[in-house]
Amino acid sequence: MKNLIIRTLTGAGFVAVTAVCILLNKYTFGVLMTCLMAAMMIEFYRMTMRGEYLFSQALSILAAVVMFALTYLYRGFNFPGRLVILSVIPVFIMMINSLYVKDKTDFGKFANLYTALLYIAVPIALTCFAVFPRPGEYSGVLLLSLFIIIWVSDIGGYLFGMTIGQRYGKKLFPEVSPKKSWAGFWGGLLLAVAAGVVLHYTGMLKYPLEHCIILSVIMNIAGVYGDLIESQWKRYYAVKDSGTIMPGHGGILDRLDSALLALPTGIIYLTVVNIL
Repeated sequence: MKNLIIRTLTGAGFVAVTAVCILLNKYTFGVLMTCLMAAMMIEFYRMTMRGEYLFSQALSILAAVVMFALTYLYRGFNFPGRLVILSVIPVFIMMINSLYVKDKTDFGKFANLYTALLYIAVPIALTCFAVFPRPGEYSGVLLLSLFIIIWVSDIGGYLFGMTIGQRYGKKLFPEVSPKKSWAGFWGGLLLAVAAGVVLHYTGMLKYPLEHCIILSVIMNIAGVYGDLIESQWKRYYAVKDSGTIMPGHGGILDRLDSALLALPTGIIYLTVVNIL
């Protein structure tokens, strides 16, 4: 019960800060996303690389920040789109830097530098397309709506999984995450769809109802996979949580693992059906 209270309070605080920063203006959005991205990459590198190749880790985080900043400037300030390609330059510098690392006894860990860029930096950069529907025009309502679907799905998965799944439900992916159950999956899906319907009728999701339902379903599925992917990383490196910054949750990566797949999936869907 005590852990549930701590988890609830920490989660509520995180949701409040995130919602305010997204809705306030494009500057608070930019600061929030940059901080979240850097924090998740630091946690990922701490888990996978420990204290090795710190300078290369810093270069990778710099490359991620440049990637986000250029995408942010392109969508939010009419920065020439063709110049977004400059974001690959820090990546090239990072690759060249690997040649000058003297101790290559554990060089395979360098792959984690590139993994974090694809796994964390790219999804965060794509959020710029959700808050800037047209270049220079900012609205955080869509991104917050996507987050709400993810959060409600997580809550549904947690509640149904703890109350039904642990006792009666069949395990979803026991070799990766022993606590995940099918009961939690269906509970999360049910609440995610309910959230999409409510967001539609409150006017936050200004799309046809069928698209809101489809969006909720595919984001829920993507979010479950995102959670499992991080669980696989943690299981391989034998760590319980990616960090300790959020009592009851672990690290920022633990809190946003599902969002790293769900957010880009939602944005890609809305783009493909041409309603974003």
